[in-house]
Amino acid sequence: MDKIRTLDNTNQHRRSFLGTAAMTVAAAQFGLAGSAAAQSGSKRIPPIKPGAHTSFGPLKQINAGLLNVGYAEAGPSDGPAVLLLHGWPYDIHSFADVAPLLASAGNRVIVPYLRGYGTTRFLSNDTMRNGQQAAVALDTIALMDALKIERATLAGFDWGARTADIVAALWPERCKALVSVSGYLIGSQESGKAPLPPKAELEWWYQYYFATERGRVGYDKYRRDFSKLIWQLASPKWDFDDATFDRSAAAFDNPDHVAIVIHNYRWRLDLAEGEAKYDDLEKKLAQGPVITVPTITLEGDANGAPHPEPSSYANKFSGKYANRIIKGGIGHNLPQEAPRAFAEAIIDVAEA
Repeated sequence: MDKIRTLDNTNQHRRSFLGTAAMTVAAAQFGLAGSAAAQSGSKRIPPIKPGAHTSFGPLKQINAGLLNVGYAEAGPSDGPAVLLLHGWPYDIHSFADVAPLLASAGNRVIVPYLRGYGTTRFLSNDTMRNGQQAAVALDTIALMDALKIERATLAGFDWGARTADIVAALWPERCKALVSVSGYLIGSQESGKAPLPPKAELEWWYQYYFATERGRVGYDKYRRDFSKLIWQLASPKWDFDDATFDRSAAAFDNPDHVAIVIHNYRWRLDLAEGEAKYDDLEKKLAQGPVITVPTITLEGDANGAPHPEPSSYANKFSGKYANRIIKGGIGHNLPQEAPRAFAEAIIDVAEA
């Protein structure tokens, strides 16, 4: 058993919501653990140039819990299920190259728009536009129920990684395996109150902006300009073009988008209330539950977004586990920037 590889990053970040860094622990390794080039990998995954696929074809809609969810689907309907979960400010096109790779390997791939994005809509105008972590995670359980998927491999980044972590932690019977960019992102309002060193706080500038009414209005007015800036900061070496950005930016025109984003970040700082029906789940999440399912965590070597060191979360995974650093100037939107490496991690972890 080898020690997990760590990043040279001394700051602890709120994206992980961990108040104290944990010691690096020994971990069982999957194939190609540790450092990996962005597009290196198994012969099972064909070579692919990022951006080769620009659409999913016709989307589907299904009522699931509080939502009518818009989603893309690829691969055989009877194949092993894989759910791909995006973050902010991104959308399902982060997986436009990943989905066909997984489908060609025989997987049933589901790529949903999160609440507040794309064609996903609330079924009732009276439902609170809630962005807290428990509510977003339950959307995934509801979608799996609606699609009659008992177990799936979950993979995501940013908000999507947090959601996948939560499902794996609280409902391991529904999660066959996990791929999580930036590792363990489950947290609590209490841990979000802990101050960080000034340089780390600076990286969260948008969180403080969103805490103000000016920030809410500004994000609503400039949501595309704002999101493009986040893309540039979070992936400083990713040379995306306007067409690539515009495909995803259309998802931010969702009528609930601003409300969900603002509530998500205000809730983290305990500046906005959640809903009482999620209190029991949030209490469990605040305890930092260990994830027992097979897991591969990923990190790009040029991630410009706030993110924790792998050493701070390695002991949160008690099952078969490995961390991989994806090299080649890969930023925060790892599945879109390094689709082959992301797809390979999913195939490897599902076979563990």
